[in-house]
This record gives sequence, structure tokens and C-alpha cells, in this order.
Amino acid sequence: MAEKRRVSCRDIPGRTREYETIFILKPDVTNEVIGATNTKIRGVLEAGGGTLLKIENWGRRKLAYEVKKQLKGIYIFFRYLGNPGLVEEVERNLHLTDSVIRQYSVKIAENVDPATRTSEVTDELFANASVPGPDEEAIATGQAGARPFGEEDEEGAFDFEEAVFGKVDEPIRRRE
Repeated sequence: MAEKRRVSCRDIPGRTREYETIFILKPDVTNEVIGATNTKIRGVLEAGGGTLLKIENWGRRKLAYEVKKQLKGIYIFFRYLGNPGLVEEVERNLHLTDSVIRQYSVKIAENVDPATRTSEVTDELFANASVPGPDEEAIATGQAGARPFGEEDEEGAFDFEEAVFGKVDEPIRRRE
């Protein structure tokens, strides 16, 4: 049975829609599970004639409220071009994935010319999206291995002032 494509009277032939989908994975999943889920959704997009524009892993974050007995989750962000039925297929596949605890899709724009939008996704960026950053609590308490900005000095100490104001060769003097 041939799949029927949904069309709106506002759709211009040769144009697509731009969508964003954010989904939350269980906080204890491995990088392999994250990578497999990302690959699955990318495959759904490509099979449905969509174009993946951007993918980001926002890391492990605290949820606003408990979802499926979880207080934290790993947030993944997808931006893509596709036809109206594609977003339903993406959400259907996310709903069937056990590691996904919540998903949300939003239409960003209608009648987008696909030739004007280029994909920011490289193989390296796609692979990096399967590795979550440090937990937001670890960043807030300073226990994270990666610093949000700035660098460590020779002794391994983090210089907050240098990170904010830049390297200063001479001390700043007050006006008199």
C-alpha cells in the first residue's frame, strides 16, 4: 500500500517545512545507546526525504518535574527539514524507543527552500552528539572535569578573572 503524503493548501511545491525536535533520554544510558538512538532518528529522517540541519547533545540536566520516575535526563536536539508526515514518523519512532522518556517537536518555518538551507552536521559532529557533556550539578559545584570557559594555569588552578577579563599584562590602577 502506497503511503499518502499529507499536503496543506499553504504548501508551495518544491518547498519543505523546518522542524525542531528535542527528546530526553534516561540519565543512565550509555554513549552507545545515545549513538544508536541518534542514528535511528537520522535514518528515519533520510528515509522520509528529510534533511538533518543540526544535532546537539545538551547533556545531563535536571528535569522540571519527575518523568517516568526520572529526575534527570539527557537532552538531544535535532533541527531538520521535511514534509508534514515526517515529524509524525520521527515522534512515533521516539515513542517506541525505551530509553526515550519525553519528546517534543515544533514547526519553525513553512515553505522553506531546501537549497537555501545547508546542513551543519558532519560525521564528527554527529559522533560527538552521542557523548553528553558534564552534569549541570557538577558544573555548578566545580566538580566537572571540563571548564565552561577559560583555561587552567601551569599549576592547574583555574583563573576566573582571566577567563572573564582576558590576560592582563600589568595590574589595573585606579584613577585618582
